[in-house]
Amino acid sequence: MARKKTPVTPAIRVLRSAGVKFSDHNYRYEEGGGTRVSARELAVDEHAVIKTLIMENENDAALIVLMHGDREVSTKALARAIGAKMVRPCAPARADANSGYQVGGTSPFGTRKAMPVYCENSILELPLIYINAGARGYLVSLDPKELVRVLKPTLVSVQR
Repeated sequence: MARKKTPVTPAIRVLRSAGVKFSDHNYRYEEGGGTRVSARELAVDEHAVIKTLIMENENDAALIVLMHGDREVSTKALARAIGAKMVRPCAPARADANSGYQVGGTSPFGTRKAMPVYCENSILELPLIYINAGARGYLVSLDPKELVRVLKPTLVSVQR
């Protein structure tokens, strides 16, 4: 089978310009399959597949949350951690408009709008992570220290 060409997304441009060493991974995308499908297709632990969630606070201000694929975000714990009254997931159309990516292909790198980034602190304990690179069916693997260097996220402990 021929290898699918690597898309050049805004995320890839950011990673390249920051000098991040990464490997790209294409897989067969399944609508609504999430990190379970990408982990299965790439034969990796779903815990190392990091999902990029676009959420918003009570003022409709968008923010990014990075979480292990096999875990959920406690929105109450997140709101407490960031000093918000409440946090909720953005509707898909609002998430797309804020990130510039299509839901299912959202990357935290190269977003259309600048948003604060919050990262589950245990992600940094992993030796390698897999994260969306701006297209459905396309992840990159990289050292989580590189994610911190480029995105400068606020570390939180909000998994459940």
